[in-house]
Amino acid sequence: MDSVFATQNDEKSKGALADENGVVGEDIISKLHDSILGHILSFLPSMEAIHTSLLSKRWIHVWTSITGLQFNDSFQCVGKKKMHKQNFECFVNRVLLHLANSTIQSFSLCLTSYQYDSTLVNAWISSIFERGIKNLHIQYSDEVLFPSHSLFSCSSLVQLVLQMKCTLCVPFFASLPNLKILNISGIKLVGESSTYSEELILNLPVLRVLEARGCEWQTMQNIRIQAPLLERFCITIWRSLSDEAYKSSINVFAPCLTDFSYEGDLEQDIILLNSPSIRSASVVIVVDEDRKDRIKTLGYQAHKLLAQILEVQQLKLLFYKVLVHARDIFTHLPAFGRLTYLQLNEVTGEALLNILHRSPILNTLVLQNGVSELNKDVTSASVPQCFLSSLKVFQFKEFNVHEHELLLVKFVMANAKVLDQMTICTAFWLRYSNIDTEKAKQQILYFPKCSNLAVIQCISVQKLH
Repeated sequence: MDSVFATQNDEKSKGALADENGVVGEDIISKLHDSILGHILSFLPSMEAIHTSLLSKRWIHVWTSITGLQFNDSFQCVGKKKMHKQNFECFVNRVLLHLANSTIQSFSLCLTSYQYDSTLVNAWISSIFERGIKNLHIQYSDEVLFPSHSLFSCSSLVQLVLQMKCTLCVPFFASLPNLKILNISGIKLVGESSTYSEELILNLPVLRVLEARGCEWQTMQNIRIQAPLLERFCITIWRSLSDEAYKSSINVFAPCLTDFSYEGDLEQDIILLNSPSIRSASVVIVVDEDRKDRIKTLGYQAHKLLAQILEVQQLKLLFYKVLVHARDIFTHLPAFGRLTYLQLNEVTGEALLNILHRSPILNTLVLQNGVSELNKDVTSASVPQCFLSSLKVFQFKEFNVHEHELLLVKFVMANAKVLDQMTICTAFWLRYSNIDTEKAKQQILYFPKCSNLAVIQCISVQKLH
């Protein structure tokens, strides 16, 4: 057949399209230049793109003009069956060989169904760095020998996503001048054995997004990331991933950073250099209870991290197993002069009041999992400035109907002068208990309110009968 619209049995329809009324139209798609058709086919999985060669003589070689390759070993072929491992390996090898002299701007390799020889996967990846690659996405759960030198010398990269187990050898200085998005997970970063500098420098002049999750930063030297245009930085880092101890720090120069997210155990320093523009931040800290030697410094490390984001406007601050061991985290907390939204969990009453006193213009407060150990004489405690002028929304999630939680609700209602809305959601476990949540609800509704405009809403879980 002559085109995607032609049929084998109707010679008159070659190069034409007949609608339901028998009106013949021109096949303009097949008349497009190969470069345009190749660009269109690049958005398809490579298997489907190559199958277009069966449409007609016109399409036999069109696929060779594609600029993007998508290989996925879980892709379902004819009959909704996955390709066998050997067939998939042969397919990838033949396509890469056929396009050996072609420019490949986008390459996606998703290996989730089989285990492959590490050198074979390495060969596939290495061949791509020689094609002017711009967008590279690799997903593989097994260990791979990664061509680090080829990566750090690939100046054409715009987007890099590596979700795989591999070791990257970071040179003394590396520059990726066009990289805008960097997303890595499961990577181990080490310094080159021949590198004796005190600092490894990654120069990323146009980087906008940096996400690093579950990576091992095992360099003997500090890593300095120079990203003057970086807007979003997300890092999940656990020292427990490695049995070895490294004192290196990760220093990020990002004067345009507005969104910062950290999740980890505070055992490796994250230093934000000249980042006064952070407006939204999420800090999640989890303690490894087996590392008792680190608990003594936990409060200092948390304070050190939070002191770098003083200008934040929205803050999610979640601690797990932390306050049990380090009660001094909020004792010397810096002031958050611009903070308007705050979300907390597992917080003591004392810690909560400390941070509220340091948040003078707070508008919204969200508590998860309740509070603990609120002193009964809280009614005589000094009232935070935000209660008097700015706090309008208070959400209490996982409310356990404990006495100290009722005291906190009473304290807020009695002192928040501009409060508009208070929402209290009882904890899920209460549906299995004999606690009278309806009685607690009525008790709350009868607490005196400082703000006559405040709407108090209590949402209780449905009891099991």
